[in-house]
Amino acid sequence: MNDLPQCTGNSPEPNESCLDNEPKIHMCFDSMEEAKKFYTNYAITCGFAVRTRSSKKNKENNVYYLRLVCSREGKYVSSIKPEVKTLASQTNKCPASITIGKKDNKWFIKSVELHHSHDLCPNTSKLIAGNRKLSMQAKHTLQVNDDAGVRINKSFLSIVSDVGGFENMEFVERDAKNYVVQHRKSLCKDNDGQALLKHFSSMKALNNDFFYDIALDEGNRICSVLWADARSRAAFEEFGDVVSFDTTYLTNKYDMPFAPFVGVNHHGHSILLGCGFLSSEDTASFVWLFESWLRCMGNKAQDGIITDQCKAMANAIEEVFPNTRHRWCLWHIMKKLPEKFQGYKNYVAIKTDIHAIVYDCGSPSEFENGWEDLLTKHGLEANDWLCDLYDARRKRVPCYLRSYFWAGALVGNQVSLHWSMSMIGYVIFMMQEENGFHVT
Repeated sequence: MNDLPQCTGNSPEPNESCLDNEPKIHMCFDSMEEAKKFYTNYAITCGFAVRTRSSKKNKENNVYYLRLVCSREGKYVSSIKPEVKTLASQTNKCPASITIGKKDNKWFIKSVELHHSHDLCPNTSKLIAGNRKLSMQAKHTLQVNDDAGVRINKSFLSIVSDVGGFENMEFVERDAKNYVVQHRKSLCKDNDGQALLKHFSSMKALNNDFFYDIALDEGNRICSVLWADARSRAAFEEFGDVVSFDTTYLTNKYDMPFAPFVGVNHHGHSILLGCGFLSSEDTASFVWLFESWLRCMGNKAQDGIITDQCKAMANAIEEVFPNTRHRWCLWHIMKKLPEKFQGYKNYVAIKTDIHAIVYDCGSPSEFENGWEDLLTKHGLEANDWLCDLYDARRKRVPCYLRSYFWAGALVGNQVSLHWSMSMIGYVIFMMQEENGFHVT
């Protein structure tokens, strides 16, 4: 059974119900979020999905331009036959989009393209990814059934029956599976949640500067945690200009990402500034963690933050730390070269040239010229991965970043391995102090 109904016989043009609310050039909004919400609601009414294609920031690192496109915009063409696909794909390079820009603290629509190159699905728009949602009743049913050992597909079918059929559903079976997986990860099994709270309370009693924050789901189960001791908070006051943040490591039996905040001291050594566990790596979870981190550090945000290329993480940083410079961990990017190019017969030459351009270029203009020569020399003009990296060059290439202070954190693998092992060891030791909280 397909998760999404197929669209047949619909027009690529918005229907009449969209005409009254369609975007127009020079429309004005008080904020970027208001403009995005307007276009998203318009898309839902017409029957398509929206995503952010590109944005631009000024010297103060504030967004002043945004391009929103139909989710089927792009070059990708799936090799799977349409009749056996379970999800729609961007096979038509859909041109529908709007661009918005900021002027005098207002946001204006600068350009509009309403035409789509594919069928629209207004009758099933509630099942578009950006509009699907689980009601409280559905979540309760999934939790109770999962605790009783009922299979997810059986629980989903029971909900379908309760609402009177698939046409009345507001989510698909995949959403139910994702929710159950998150429910199973909650830190309230085997009394581990109680042990964690007891330990944090005892640490707070020993030193009032110990900070912790806990997020609960609808069933009052722990789903995310942040904590920092007095030494880490004091260290942030002196060395919190630049913070490295990574969720690469899964260290416990719940497979919850371990999320340390790491700085660099005056000796060039990595220091722990705080850490946490997350139930999932989505934008909402990162927003909660960053907001808690901001409270922990007296509402003082770091000047710069270094992360991997996680889109959800980038969205949360833009929302919570709008004035913080954000760059990508170059080591995470460069280690993907074998995966992306090992199939090329001239792989060694490609890898050598990319390293030389990224690390040795002394100015942006030198990088621009070298990058163009690289693509031409190896015939990589159509390589989407390289095109995406070029678009984000100001977040990753050293010659674009040298004018800012990064505390010497050039994010090599030695630094990453150094602090990851020490931080994980610290967390395991701390958690195992309390009987009942078992970190594996």
